[in-house]
Amino acid sequence: MSKSEGIPAPAVRRLSLYLRQLEALRETNLHTVSSKQLGQALRFTDAQVRKDLAYFGQFGQPGIGYDVNELIARLRSILGTDRTWRVLLVGAGNLGRALLAYRGFGKRGFEIAAVFDTDPAKVGKPSAPDFDMPVRHIDELADAARDLQIRLAVLAVPAPVAQSIAESVVAAGIRGILNFAPIALHLPPTVTVVNVDLAVQLEQLSFNVSAGIAPSE
Repeated sequence: MSKSEGIPAPAVRRLSLYLRQLEALRETNLHTVSSKQLGQALRFTDAQVRKDLAYFGQFGQPGIGYDVNELIARLRSILGTDRTWRVLLVGAGNLGRALLAYRGFGKRGFEIAAVFDTDPAKVGKPSAPDFDMPVRHIDELADAARDLQIRLAVLAVPAPVAQSIAESVVAAGIRGILNFAPIALHLPPTVTVVNVDLAVQLEQLSFNVSAGIAPSE
């Protein structure tokens, strides 16, 4: 049985929000926090916070609250970010280079270990300014995934080729894909896909603003 079976996806997403807020609170030298304080900071109820955390075990002490450092450590363990994950990046275009330049991945335990493309003008060249890592041809992906023991990949490729590239990535042993291509991928159920479509997010934002709705998440 999967450890996530029966746990609602929104609860898992909120764990990341709790973690960010706890890290911000730690910067203010706060050592303990209540579910009410944590919920108010994120516009959730204290009952929602307790319910979400209860899916993953027992946390905190009644009347005292949560130890900030301890809860941070436990949430990182639950999310799997208490270790470093090597990640493949497929696509060395504008979006791919922007992702390479983002320093937040390393702080969160993710290391882009190899970059791939099919464009002869990019293969063999530095993947981005300030990066010595050369772009490798997509044909080398399977060997790299095996040699570097990589299980996660980011797709920053055009929609028309996203499905075929995703299939190649899965064939190489990748089991988690962050997909920036604006297309639904059809892959085996053993593969976890998270889609990031910025246009869709902006559409939701424009709808909420037009309708006068304040999103809860």
